[in-house]
Amino acid sequence: MGTSYGEWEPVIGLEVHAQLLTRTKLFCPCETSFGDEPNRHVCPVCLGLPGALPTPNTAAIELAVMAALALDCTIEETSVFARKNYFYPDLPKGYQISQYEQPFSRHGKLSVDADHGPHDVRILRIHMEEDAGKNVHAGSHSVVDLNRAGTPLIEIVSEPDLRSAAEAADYLKRLREILMTVGANDGNLEQGSFRCDANVSVRKIGDPKLGIRSELKNINSFRFVEEAIDVEIRRQIDVLETGGKLRQQTRGYASEKRETYLLRDKENDAGYRYFPDPDLPALSIDEMFVSRMRRRLPELPEARRARYVKDLGLTPYAAQVLTGHPRIAAYFDECLLFASGAAPELEPVKIANFIQAELFGAVTTSGLDATFPIKPAQLCELLDYVRAGTISGKQAKEVYAAMAGSERTAKSIIDERKLAVMSDSGELERLANDLVEKNPKQVAQYRAGKTQMLGFFVGQIMKATGGSANPSLVNDILKRLLGGAS
Repeated sequence: MGTSYGEWEPVIGLEVHAQLLTRTKLFCPCETSFGDEPNRHVCPVCLGLPGALPTPNTAAIELAVMAALALDCTIEETSVFARKNYFYPDLPKGYQISQYEQPFSRHGKLSVDADHGPHDVRILRIHMEEDAGKNVHAGSHSVVDLNRAGTPLIEIVSEPDLRSAAEAADYLKRLREILMTVGANDGNLEQGSFRCDANVSVRKIGDPKLGIRSELKNINSFRFVEEAIDVEIRRQIDVLETGGKLRQQTRGYASEKRETYLLRDKENDAGYRYFPDPDLPALSIDEMFVSRMRRRLPELPEARRARYVKDLGLTPYAAQVLTGHPRIAAYFDECLLFASGAAPELEPVKIANFIQAELFGAVTTSGLDATFPIKPAQLCELLDYVRAGTISGKQAKEVYAAMAGSERTAKSIIDERKLAVMSDSGELERLANDLVEKNPKQVAQYRAGKTQMLGFFVGQIMKATGGSANPSLVNDILKRLLGGAS
C-alpha cells in the first residue's frame, strides 16, 4: 500500500473468471477435467454441432448462487442466458453462452485493506457463462483442445472502486478465500481455474471523469496482477504527460520485461451482438432455493478471523494465516475440538503458534485439499505434554519430527527416547549445590550484580541432565541458592 502516482489517481476494476467445481460441464454431461488427453471430454453440445441442445447444470447454479450470497449479492428471481458472438478457433459454436443484461445476481460488496483503512469494493454483478477451449501453439502450428469448452464459470465484475495495484491484489486474495471456503472454486491460478482481467485507467486527482481504460488479460498470479497494474498505470501516465493520447485496448503483461503490450484494440460490448439464447428458457431462482443455499453457507473467512481474535486471543496476523486456506482453518478447528475433550487446559494460542512455526513448512495444498504431517490428536497430545512440563519446547520439536508422517503417539516416542523432563527437585537441588560449590568465581559475579551469569548455571545443569531438566524448576532452585542479585 502507499504507492504514489503524483497528481494522478488510478481507477481499477476487476473481472474475475472462476471455474465452478462441478463434475460436469455447464450445459452437457461431459466431465470437467484438467490435463487429460486433448478433446477427450467432448460431445455434440460442447462441440456446437447442429441440433444439439444445451441443458443447464443444477449443481453449477447452486454453487453460483452460494458464491453470490457469500459476496452479499442480490439474487435475481429471473435471469437470462445470452449468446455472446465472436469468432475464435477455441470457440466451436461461434458464440459463448453467457449472461449480460439480465444476470442472476447484482450489487454485492467485498471489503479490502486500503491506505486509509478497510473499505468496501462494490460488485456490479456476478453472471454465469461457459468457458472456451484452449489454443495450443507449437512452432508454426496451432491446435485446439476443447476439453475445457463448456466448463461452468462465474464472472465477478467489480465497480471501478480500487485505487492502487496493492488494493487490487488484496481484493483478489480475499475473493479467492471466499470462493474456496464456500466450495465454489479451487483457487488454482496456475491451471487457470481462477483468473483475472483488470480494467485500468488514470485521471487527475479530484477529476470525476473516468479516463480511457486498458484491459489487462488473464494474469495468473497475485504478484503479477499487482506488477502488471502498476506498470500499466505508469505507462498511461507517461503517455498523457508526454502529450500522447490513450486508446481503449486489450493488453497482455510480459513479466520478464515488466511491461504491458498491445493485444488488440478493445471492442465495445455492442460488438458482441448479445441476444437471448433461443435454446434456453429464462432461469428462475425462487426464494426457497435461495434460502436453501444460504443455509449451506459455511462461516466465511472474515467472520472466522474475527472469532479467532476475539474468542481465542489469536493475533490478527495468526488469524489471517490460519484462514488463508479452508482446509488449514478446518484443521485448526479440529485441533480445538479434540483439545476441548482430551486436553482442556491446552491454550488455543499454543496450538496456533505450533501450527504456524512447525507444521506450515510440511503442509501441502492442492485445490481445496491439504495434507498435514500429523493428525490433530497427535498435535494436541504432544503440546499437552509441553504444557504439563513433561517435555520442553525444544524436545517437542524432536518428538514432532519423529511423529511426522506416522501414526505414532507422542508418549511412545517420549518413552522410547527417554525424553521426559526431569522434575525431581531433590536431584536437581543436589546438582545445583554441586555446581555452586565448584564455581565460586561465577557465584561471586552473579551476586555482584552480573545477573546474566544465571544462564551459565542453567546451561551447566541442562548439559548435565542431557537437556531433560525442567527449566522453570532449575531457575527457581538456582535463584534460591545463589541469592544476592536474584
